[in-house]
Amino acid sequence: MGSNFHRIVNRGRNSTALVWGVLSGLGLVFGVISAHAGENNANNQAVSLTAAQMKFVVVEPVSVRNFSVNREAVGNTDYDQDTTAQVSSPYPGRILAVMAKAGDNVRKGQALFTIASPDLLQAESALLTTAGVMKLTTAALQRAQALYAAQGMAQKDYQQAVSDQQSAEAAYKSAVDAVRIFGKSEAQINQIVSRRQIDATMPVLSPLTGRVTARNAAVGTLVQPGGTPPPFVVSDLSSKWLLANVDESDLPLMRLGETVEAHLMAYPDQVFRGKIDNIAAAIDPNTHRITVRANLRDPQNLITPQMMATFTVLTGTVLHSPAVPDDGVVREGDGTMTVWVTTDKRHFYRRTVILGMRQHGVNQILSGLKGGELVATEGALFISNAYALDMK
Repeated sequence: MGSNFHRIVNRGRNSTALVWGVLSGLGLVFGVISAHAGENNANNQAVSLTAAQMKFVVVEPVSVRNFSVNREAVGNTDYDQDTTAQVSSPYPGRILAVMAKAGDNVRKGQALFTIASPDLLQAESALLTTAGVMKLTTAALQRAQALYAAQGMAQKDYQQAVSDQQSAEAAYKSAVDAVRIFGKSEAQINQIVSRRQIDATMPVLSPLTGRVTARNAAVGTLVQPGGTPPPFVVSDLSSKWLLANVDESDLPLMRLGETVEAHLMAYPDQVFRGKIDNIAAAIDPNTHRITVRANLRDPQNLITPQMMATFTVLTGTVLHSPAVPDDGVVREGDGTMTVWVTTDKRHFYRRTVILGMRQHGVNQILSGLKGGELVATEGALFISNAYALDMK
């Protein structure tokens, strides 16, 4: 019986040695580390890599970085209404000529269209009348001065001639100012007086330098002051508005003058920067959102109205947190986020972490890691695949 017992024990030892030999052979590919790893290996989720496999992995200490507390919202772009002018005639009249079309760049003071204005006709008629009266009273005053000097005129008559000339001169100056309001230059006014010809054509000028973004004017159209739609709309395109609907919970973080960044689908590699210049006075009761407006600089005129944009507000608050690059974080099938931690750059232990913000390709770690710990910053997915093969 003793000899049989020893044969059974020896056979068991041989079987055990054979099993460990097979496991050692598999370990040349991927080796599983047992649960003696302590804190790093609390769940028995560990893997060791060979020197050849380490060529695909980069190990670095966890850095502590600054993360700006930002808030994002979706919005759309529009023309800067503070530098947009709806150009209409200040007086009623019929359009005689149109000198610009939609898309044209115009200068401040450039004529956009002209109208035949009855009000201008009346003002120019008054100009000619007062010019004639002033000429007459000026000549009468000169004669009166000569007679009065020769004592051939009573003082009362001389003073009346002076008063008449002064009244005529004041009326003429008032008529000149009235015609000047209609856009007539000094040279044009002098030409009307010298030729005694009325020109009822009134130019309507651009109030700013920019681009014609809309034109509704046509020859023969009757225009009225303040009529809609306006004959022309001119906008300064060097800046644009970004209107975003921000959740009311983020309202305390919104401040006038805060820096914003806008990302547009049309220009995925460009960032447009600006500042908040208006926060709506009330929250929409249906959506519980508030409209926040930012002014974006656009010197190249890349932004067009109604573009969809992602609106990021840089609140200025900074958090110091451990950070791991994107390639160092693995999303598991159950949605958890994990990293691979090591102490000797050969044995790696999987650890679950909670992520916060993601900025510039780096993830904020809220819990699960400390600054200075060694982690795989590249090749984390490679290690996870190695572990999965070991588990099969």
